[in-house]
Amino acid sequence: MSQTPEPTEEDCPPPLPAHDARVLTGGGVCARIVLDGTAYTLRITRGGKLILTK
Repeated sequence: MSQTPEPTEEDCPPPLPAHDARVLTGGGVCARIVLDGTAYTLRITRGGKLILTK
């Protein structure tokens, strides 16, 4: 059984959609993102990094 490789920037046709994380979080630090019925949490850390968790 072979695994599908992770998508890279080359897999996405230009122009790439861009979304401001601060807009997604409504000015806060967390946002819920849903993909195919599965919810993920996007969090902006104090250091300005992004963490996406299931």
